Amino acid sequence: MPTIFSKIVSGDIPCYKVAETDRLLAFLDINPLAQGHTLVIPKQEVDYIFDVEDELYTEMFLFAKQVGRAIERVVKCERIGVSIIGLEVPHAHIHLVPINSISDLDFTKTRAVLTREDFKHLAESIGKELIHED
Repeated sequence: MPTIFSKIVSGDIPCYKVAETDRLLAFLDINPLAQGHTLVIPKQEVDYIFDVEDELYTEMFLFAKQVGRAIERVVKCERIGVSIIGLEVPHAHIHLVPINSISDLDFTKTRAVLTREDFKHLAESIGKELIHED
């Protein structure tokens, strides 16, 4: 059975897309720790991050770096925190979270609340920053 992320990749479930390549997708987390919280996934469904083949694994992190830099230009923050947990959805993914302290990466804390317009504006703004990077 396909994961929710595979359904996003196939277009069966909508997302707030930030960027994509032929093998990767970055989209806003709909239950974010902070404004700008973005997920980077391989389009190929692989459960565990360490099972991703080496070339794609490297691509994921280089792509995450580009997306993270774009998030920094849009969302005021000290850093972009990176987290890989792998328990919540059985599809490898990297969390990119704007942070100002280590406690901002606490996945048990109350989540940020954003409107559809907030999500749409963020996704478009971060995507535009990626385009300007080229």
